Amino acid sequence: MRLDKYITRGRVVDLASADMEGALEELLNLTVDRFPDLDKSALLKGLLRRENTMTTYLGLGVALPHVRAKMGRRYLLAVGRSHYGIRYDGAMENEPVRLVIMLIAGEKTRDYLQVLASLARLLKEQDFVDGLVNAPDLDTLYERLFAGLGGIAPKPAATTSNRVNRIILREAEKIARGTGCKAIMVFGDTFTGGFEAPKWGPALKTFLVTRNLSDADDHPGRYTDTIQVRSFSAQRLAQLRSAVLVGLTRGTIQFSDRICCVGGMAGSNQFDTVVVVDVEREFQTLLSGHADLLPEDVKPEVLERVIGIATELAVEGREGRPVGCLFVVGDSAKVERASKPLVLNPFHGYREEDRNILNPFMDETIKEFSSVDGAFIIRGDGVVETAGSLLQAADFSPALPSGLGSRHAAGAAISVAADCIAIVVSSSSGQVMLFRRGVMMPLTEKKVTV
Repeated sequence: MRLDKYITRGRVVDLASADMEGALEELLNLTVDRFPDLDKSALLKGLLRRENTMTTYLGLGVALPHVRAKMGRRYLLAVGRSHYGIRYDGAMENEPVRLVIMLIAGEKTRDYLQVLASLARLLKEQDFVDGLVNAPDLDTLYERLFAGLGGIAPKPAATTSNRVNRIILREAEKIARGTGCKAIMVFGDTFTGGFEAPKWGPALKTFLVTRNLSDADDHPGRYTDTIQVRSFSAQRLAQLRSAVLVGLTRGTIQFSDRICCVGGMAGSNQFDTVVVVDVEREFQTLLSGHADLLPEDVKPEVLERVIGIATELAVEGREGRPVGCLFVVGDSAKVERASKPLVLNPFHGYREEDRNILNPFMDETIKEFSSVDGAFIIRGDGVVETAGSLLQAADFSPALPSGLGSRHAAGAAISVAADCIAIVVSSSSGQVMLFRRGVMMPLTEKKVTV
């Protein structure tokens, strides 16, 4: 998502205020002067009300306050930098806010949450934020921000020009054509920094898989799609199953496709593996004779986001301790009829927009409530209905491998009782499992303790 057209040099300022309310007033003064149809008082109230409901602090000294308004433009951005730091209750004690990115969205914009998520991903990159905060002047700050919002921020690109990499890429394309592959999938995390895409021949779909989202603009004409899959493993092609799953839900990969995958050890800067994958054979057990992997009411981006949060929880845990949790996505009305609350619903009374899994400010909330016993029930459009729910789908008793407990059994059972997908994070092994129609598919490998 390119946002460079919504920012101008005139709405980038060094802040004089020492608190968030004053900073927001400064940014609104810049904005309202240019767009007199906006009501400064109403906007300020809306921004502060959201801050009181849910923090917009992202970390790294960055806050992203946002509000909807009735206006002719889809989005407006205003940016304030503080040299001394702003007092803010939502920030860590040793992390004063140094950068405030204020987003105003039109009431009718439909991709509001996706834009927030794109901004949040960009503003969680330490090097990018440091470049803005430490810019020598506002002109330089604006140029760096403009480049980042346009998807053209400079990135250190690791070269693929050594002899082994050239040979593997060349032979991978030959293998793909010789084995009837419909696509080539390149695992970009093999390289640190960036990855210089090769020029592929015609008639082959090409996919870049990476844990750090890269826009198609970074590789013009080189890749059909970019798939973001977080992986914390050094194993070769550790993201393979999740990447193919995301491609299937998006519709860019078909069950009948054969894919040639090229990768290596994460961060090694060296390709060393070429694998040919038959998608239908890989997912045959999970499909169980059905062609619809994704439930009818579930948006692909919702499932992607849940998988991302589950993977982060599996690795990070909470406060240094492993955490097991269960997410149920789709067919929420039927799922709720097969469940009962174990605790008061912490999401009750909040606006749907504020409790949508696509909202980047929900990440920490979800992770915090993951320690509560019970399941998260999530609608297909991403709205979190409940947390801490006991699932009671007793008509199905799954035969699970030894070592898997009641959380996995509940996930398998509810995936049969309702048209949904269950994702389970194991507290003991850190493994992430997906259940569809009672069939289990591991999305990550078990942690190996030494």
